[in-house]
Amino acid sequence: MDSYKVLRYPHMTEKSVSLVEKENKIVFIVNRNSTKTEIKQAVEKAFEVKVDRINTEVTMTGEKKAYIKLKSQFKAADVAVKLGII
Repeated sequence: MDSYKVLRYPHMTEKSVSLVEKENKIVFIVNRNSTKTEIKQAVEKAFEVKVDRINTEVTMTGEKKAYIKLKSQFKAADVAVKLGII
């Protein structure tokens, strides 16, 4: 699947901003049919970072949310600034 179809948009809430600052994580709303491997490849290609791990959940509204933890040598804050979250 194309990386632009996998990542729909960044999730911008107080909780997601605090995760960027405290845990080096970025939160995205992703395509419901995408797998963790596809999400990892899309993030690494789009932002030129390395992903450590991904947790996903399907919300009550039917959206799939991905919590993406970056490797320690990459800063989630830098990606958040590029996206306009911070």
